[in-house]
Amino acid sequence: MLSVIASILLCLYGWLRSDFAIILGQIFSYYIYLWNLRIKGAMVRVPVWVRVALCVLPVLMAIPVAGDAPAVYNRFFANPDIPFWLLFYGSAGQIIFTLRFIYQWFYSVRLGRSVLPAGFWVISLIGSLTICSYAIFRADPVLIVGQSVGLVAYTRNLMIWHREKRREVKQPK
Repeated sequence: MLSVIASILLCLYGWLRSDFAIILGQIFSYYIYLWNLRIKGAMVRVPVWVRVALCVLPVLMAIPVAGDAPAVYNRFFANPDIPFWLLFYGSAGQIIFTLRFIYQWFYSVRLGRSVLPAGFWVISLIGSLTICSYAIFRADPVLIVGQSVGLVAYTRNLMIWHREKRREVKQPK
């Protein structure tokens, strides 16, 4: 549930920074986090009204601004602080970063159990590096710190995976 709350806060942060790339990434992540909580059975303990509210929250947040499309366009897509190429680059980073969940889901379905394969960490690393470099261009300390912590974790997990694979080669099952 912490991931859901963090996603909401980062979405609000993206709004305050007039940064579509952040909002895009958080909307994708938000629903993936809810899906993961449902699959783990963690949502069973949450009252029904809270579950419904969580599902419709992003839509409710969009309603007040939906009526003024030109203002939304100007805020996010014609923002002089974020050139279009940079907006595209940051959005691509967010999409790559989010694709790690889809990759993990397909991989887990194929094996019939939930796993975090090396590809998950590689995609996380590529997406995070892209977002981190975007954050440097944007001089965004929140994204820089957040993604830097992730970079350490993803690198560590890849090192652990590599060490386990070497061990398996030395000692076949």
